[in-house]
Amino acid sequence: MTAADAQMFWMSATIPSDQLVLYAFDGSPRAPDTALEELLLRAQACDELRLRVVEAGAWRYPRWRHGVVSADQFALHRAGGVDWQGCLDAAARLRDDQLDLRRMAWRAHVFPQVLGVPGCTGVGSVVVVQMGHAFADGSRGTVLAGALLGRQEPVPVPVVGRRGFLPARGVAAARAHRMLVRDTKAGLMPPPAPGCPVLSINQRPRATPVVRTLALRRDQLANPTVTIGVLVAISEALAGYLAGRGEDTSALGAEVTMAGQQDPGAHNNFRNVGIELHPEVGRARRAELIGAELAAQRRRGQHPAMRTSAAASAAAPAALLRWGVRQFDPEVRSETVTGNTVVSSVNRGPADLSFGGFPVLLAAGFSALSPMMSLTHGVHGLGDTITISVHADPVNVDVDDYVDRLRVAIGR
Repeated sequence: MTAADAQMFWMSATIPSDQLVLYAFDGSPRAPDTALEELLLRAQACDELRLRVVEAGAWRYPRWRHGVVSADQFALHRAGGVDWQGCLDAAARLRDDQLDLRRMAWRAHVFPQVLGVPGCTGVGSVVVVQMGHAFADGSRGTVLAGALLGRQEPVPVPVVGRRGFLPARGVAAARAHRMLVRDTKAGLMPPPAPGCPVLSINQRPRATPVVRTLALRRDQLANPTVTIGVLVAISEALAGYLAGRGEDTSALGAEVTMAGQQDPGAHNNFRNVGIELHPEVGRARRAELIGAELAAQRRRGQHPAMRTSAAASAAAPAALLRWGVRQFDPEVRSETVTGNTVVSSVNRGPADLSFGGFPVLLAAGFSALSPMMSLTHGVHGLGDTITISVHADPVNVDVDDYVDRLRVAIGR
């Protein structure tokens, strides 16, 4: 296991980080057990879906090892039926039972009869794939869930390279960092994001989170891209929501996940960047500014200092990294955050998946809350459908008020 994945694995004991990816289908199988058997056969045929974690002692990194896909990796929920919101509520509670990656790295939760699925005229069905974050980030999770649900594409196998010698890599990282500082001062590289003052939505979650979704056509948001279109709408809705409660939104920002191939052997290759949301300007100008900030952070992430820093981290001895993870205190509060809300945008690919012979309608995902984050957003595209998921603590956030504002900002 790479250092990045091991850190995610060890950190999950303090802050649960399982991913939940929901797929909704246009129909309900008459024989759910037969449909589950089909999923089991697909999983057994995919080597990467047979992985689990094996601990190798305190002085070594955990290892990935192939095992057998077991029947208890498939759970049948609410066989008698549930409505769409009830399904979302049940899915949001799945994080309460975090996966033990030593037993299973993923689990499929099946809701065979769901009423009111967006885009479904009759009774639909839902599959929620729960994955340990150490096992897969958003991009890898898309590929693995696709294999489980019938996508005919090869699943890439991460190839772990040599960890290298920490002192040598540390020296290289220090040199590259000095170069990054010089390039930033010279205006050759964009500066790092300054961070945002905490607001009410950055209080510690205090209740069982709730989920709401908005399903849209891709052409309603692709201006100039889906991610930017959603960020423009979130800026407007969130600024209005917070200003209505007397809060200062002049420095409102978002923490956005950004994919990037930092380590070909890692199951997680992404980083989080902070951007300003610019609610004070018009929508067209806001889209330009947000697009420019994303491009600047992407460019900064391509600087050699980022690669050498990642290489130095990858060379850290297991005991040292494990010690560092234990020093994290979730009770400590900060006066600033990378962004006031999280926005995770993932393209789940074409609408070529199926369950029980029924075609897929949409995909959704719920970014986890954290001690400094009571409101997060998932943006998931599947075919021509984009689903925006709002995941929030109902004590700190008036979820329905905010979602109504977001619906208006999108133009629905």
